[in-house]
Amino acid sequence: MNDETVTLAVAIERFLDHRRALGRKYLSEQSELALLVRFANARGVDGLDGLTAQLLDEFLASRPRTRPRSFNHLLGVVAVFLDWAVSQQLLAASPLRTRRRRATAERIPFIFDPAQVRRLLDVAGGLADNSRARGRGATYHSIFALCYGLGLRAGEVCGLRAGDVDTERQLLVVRGGKFGKTRLVPHGPRIGQLLGEQLERRRDGGDVLGDEAPLFTFDGHRCVHPGTASLTFHHLVPELDLEVPDGVISPRLHSLRHSFAVATLLRWYRQGDDPAARLFELSTFMGHVDPTSTSVYLTITAELLDEANRRFEAFAAPTFQQARP
Repeated sequence: MNDETVTLAVAIERFLDHRRALGRKYLSEQSELALLVRFANARGVDGLDGLTAQLLDEFLASRPRTRPRSFNHLLGVVAVFLDWAVSQQLLAASPLRTRRRRATAERIPFIFDPAQVRRLLDVAGGLADNSRARGRGATYHSIFALCYGLGLRAGEVCGLRAGDVDTERQLLVVRGGKFGKTRLVPHGPRIGQLLGEQLERRRDGGDVLGDEAPLFTFDGHRCVHPGTASLTFHHLVPELDLEVPDGVISPRLHSLRHSFAVATLLRWYRQGDDPAARLFELSTFMGHVDPTSTSVYLTITAELLDEANRRFEAFAAPTFQQARP
């Protein structure tokens, strides 16, 4: 097929192949671009040259994206695709003219303190089994503990396999992270004990634990779905009687990852470390490409402000003393 006759659908397929060759998963983006194809085809537009600024505006307006972040993500996916098409000389210029929505009113994430996390884990550990889920309490206790204790994403925890646990070296192999990357996550003895107990529960259930056997499962074959873990988390939150400050979003499972990042920063302040100098360590540990991505998780809390103020006062004290008459 000549590039001049490349259809929108074929161009998108080539674009997705290109992004995945760079290590990106692009699953949600594939679904969003498929919506664009259907929208354009319904209006008689089959080729790239039929994508006008007006059609793209109508497409973006047709999607129920009330939150700025969600709308901007969709807009960004379309923009990246069109820029790629220009780079491949499939388009002379991008027809996209829609601007990003301002997200200044977006609320900040809820940050769990250690006492609140302990309550969450206690409540999760008390979950009763049902006909489709054996060992619910211990399973969700472990999943939530790993989300908070190691700052893992829910999908990373739920996707763990028995072979990913290295109890001897106290390492966890985290696969299927963002952009499809795999990383080694070291941990301490408490997390090691938690992982060891989970392996024992799997063995006690009579399951044969090969390296690819799911670590967290209710049927012995499939991993616990992160969506199910998130739903369980939301059902438990009302039992915690948490006070959510004004302007803060309601607690969600991903809040545990945010809480891990903030707790790590707070611990560095209290140890006398330089958080800025160690930010690359935190970024690597959390599976980010660079510290810019990690900074999204560093919500300023009252405790962090207190520690930062104390650090500044100690730093500035000699100057203040010299300035006194």
